[in-house]
Amino acid sequence: MSGDRVGDSHSHRTGQPPWRIVFAVMFFCSWCGNQFSPLLLMYKDVQHYSELTVNMFLGVYVLGLAPALLVSGALSDRHGRRPVMFTGVLTAMAASGSLALGALGPAPIYLGRLLSGVTVGIAMAVGTSWLKELSSPRFDPAADAAAGARRASLAFTLGSAAGALVAGGIAQFTALGEELPFIVHILVTLPFAWVVLRAPETVTVGGERGPLLAQLRIPAAGHKRFRRVVLVAAPWIFAAAALAYGYLPVLLADRTGDWGLAYATMLTVIALGVASLVQPIAKRLDTASSARGLMAALIGIAAGLAVLTAAVALSSLVLGVVASAVLGAGMGVALVSGLLEVQRIATPRDLAGLTGMFYAVAYAGFLVPTLLSALTPPLSTIGLFIALIALAAFSGLLLLAFSTKHLPRTAEA
Repeated sequence: MSGDRVGDSHSHRTGQPPWRIVFAVMFFCSWCGNQFSPLLLMYKDVQHYSELTVNMFLGVYVLGLAPALLVSGALSDRHGRRPVMFTGVLTAMAASGSLALGALGPAPIYLGRLLSGVTVGIAMAVGTSWLKELSSPRFDPAADAAAGARRASLAFTLGSAAGALVAGGIAQFTALGEELPFIVHILVTLPFAWVVLRAPETVTVGGERGPLLAQLRIPAAGHKRFRRVVLVAAPWIFAAAALAYGYLPVLLADRTGDWGLAYATMLTVIALGVASLVQPIAKRLDTASSARGLMAALIGIAAGLAVLTAAVALSSLVLGVVASAVLGAGMGVALVSGLLEVQRIATPRDLAGLTGMFYAVAYAGFLVPTLLSALTPPLSTIGLFIALIALAAFSGLLLLAFSTKHLPRTAEA
């Protein structure tokens, strides 16, 4: 309870709602996770890594991310948000420190990407739940019921866009692209190792009791709506992101020439910028009585995949920009709608744990480019994209079938 009193007095002293601290920490942790994305072409062209290798750099991120999402959320439900989030700030700086040594070979890159995954896993599972709790009437009387999900989504998308913009800009216009972006991130993140300790602690229920395995148990994960609605849509969120600004710039590299890094950075900023701008639309689409928001998001992502397929088939840079914008819109709506579904399903004891599980499945979509690269050849890129469009349409039909079923009691009330 002492942490709650500290948080209340902080808000009283500064006149600022304490959710802004957690928003800023999530912003810089998301920066850490996405600053690498526009640099894939640099590693391919400068260090001559293969297309499969650079996509493995992108995909190894998930190996750190998934366990961090599952473990950190559950542990913060038990031990508190503040100490786990503090660990995330430390891993963010360690990740950038390792990536700054990437000129020495692939090992520091793999380690840095792994630590980046751990960082974003902690930020998403713990930070999203912490923002939800700090966006309550006690800490922020002006906040509505959806404010926590919107703020978490905005922190992620804006932080990711900023990381890509700074790293891509440095790499495109200077000769220091393998070191300077990561040094900049360390410098701007360092103060938050102290700032995060000033945010109020919100956990009082203690999570699941018993040994470690009991702490990691997430009862709400068995909810039928979570399994049949949320988990169907979740992988498409970051599959859209990875394809829009991770894989597409590599496929169009022959057209962009020396401006490949700038083009990759532009696609990243467009996708994430649009994902941020659709927040008000996502709020209006969401309803507790159906999966309308997630269905709209799947339609947008399927449409974006169709445009992306055309961009690759025609080697069109303009269509690549359009595809990035459409996929970004679908991603933004899906992220907010998915988080709102999770927050309606979860109990106070497993909010962070269920949020972590949602993000773990969502981030599995980042493995899609790696999978596509491994299958090409013998399969064709265009054929694989057409298969993805069909799979997205099938996922949409599943959402339609269960849209109004298995509603949480809070939604039915």
